[in-house]
Amino acid sequence: MAETTTTTAIPELTQYLERLLAAGNYDAVKQLLEPEQPADAAEAIGNLPTLQQAIAFRLLPKNEAIEVYEYLDATVQQSLLERLRSGEVLELVEQMSPDDRVRLFDELPAKVVRNLLQQLSPEERRVTAQLLGYETETAGRLMTTEFIDLKEFHSASQALTIVRRRALTTETIYSLYVTDAARQLTGILSLRDLVVADPEDLIGAVMTREVVRVHTDTDQEEVARLIKRYDFLALPVVDREDRLVGIVTVDDVIDVIEQEATRDLYAAGAVQAGDEDDYFQSNLFEVAKRRVLWLLVLLITNTGTSAVIASQQGVLQRVVQLAAFIPLLIGTGGNVGAQSSTVVIRGLSTNRLQALGPWRTVGREALAGVLLGLLLAAVVVPWSWQLSGEPLVAVAAGVSMLCISILAATAGASLPLLFDQLGLDPALMSAPFITTVVDVAGVFIYLQTAAWLLSHLGANG
Repeated sequence: MAETTTTTAIPELTQYLERLLAAGNYDAVKQLLEPEQPADAAEAIGNLPTLQQAIAFRLLPKNEAIEVYEYLDATVQQSLLERLRSGEVLELVEQMSPDDRVRLFDELPAKVVRNLLQQLSPEERRVTAQLLGYETETAGRLMTTEFIDLKEFHSASQALTIVRRRALTTETIYSLYVTDAARQLTGILSLRDLVVADPEDLIGAVMTREVVRVHTDTDQEEVARLIKRYDFLALPVVDREDRLVGIVTVDDVIDVIEQEATRDLYAAGAVQAGDEDDYFQSNLFEVAKRRVLWLLVLLITNTGTSAVIASQQGVLQRVVQLAAFIPLLIGTGGNVGAQSSTVVIRGLSTNRLQALGPWRTVGREALAGVLLGLLLAAVVVPWSWQLSGEPLVAVAAGVSMLCISILAATAGASLPLLFDQLGLDPALMSAPFITTVVDVAGVFIYLQTAAWLLSHLGANG
């Protein structure tokens, strides 16, 4: 059994590889990579300088090279294709599993993809073209066509023979699918069920007929939720006629979860996400481009705060101390709104929010805003009174803190829900945007409250 390289040991492995390759000690490189898990070997090779990546990859045994290649980052995969000979490239692409090949083709220029498709064997070309024909980020694009299907009239003994014969050419053997003459999915059984069944039992008698399935156009996030919900190792994919066309395996779903989590985190930080998590491989111009759009939107929105302050100069001139507490109020309001939006966005992504419902969720967050506002106001009122020496400023700050907390919590909960109802990404209503909206509203509430108190209590600056 191959040893497992820990995360902390991978940098050391990379350093050893780099030194051995620089010295031309290729036999030692082979011995160093041989016991490593494919994922660890791929990470170590991916960390090497570009030229050494190709050398190290060529030193891998052929049966290991394909598996290691599938674990490499897309940028490293493309770099290797440019440096390998055309025969090596074709052999590499031909032997990849269909789903991994499609993900590679998604990253390559269209001209290169057309050229590689033409050189593939007829069967692999047909399967690859079929998968490429589905919409991106759907079960059809994510699935593999390498699975084992059985018939109800097969005996358990016959089924085991089929599994043994096809085990090396399929993605997984732990979930077995049963189809009829029209290739429609009729049942499922696990390898365990098959092994413990009597050799003479028919598959139709031991299989489970209630099968959880998805269609080729099912969103990949929904596929991930189903696999997580039912603890599946794989999920069957059917077409509109309920014919079994592929399966999505748990390792592919883990990639989807990571990809979606990356997008949500980028959106939460007001950063435009790319197709892959390649942010740290991007050049500075790409980095700036992915940030500047949201920053411009937030900048324009923030001009509302300046406009509100400018329109209330009369109040500020009468009680100058009011200005000292603007950052405190809008900062706290932004934090309250960010907390509410974070828990709601997370609830939407995990489907935990469905049990409570959107209206009760907003109401719950509004009540939380009331409680938080009262607690924060109890701190703000004496503090602002002591600093300013003006009871009017203290009252205005306390009342505003309560109103801003309620507004921020309500907006933080309702805006992501609104975006979700409109079919947009709720993560777009994340902390930076909520904070900016609350800033504008908070300053307006604070200064309007102070103006009302001045006019009704007859206070003087």
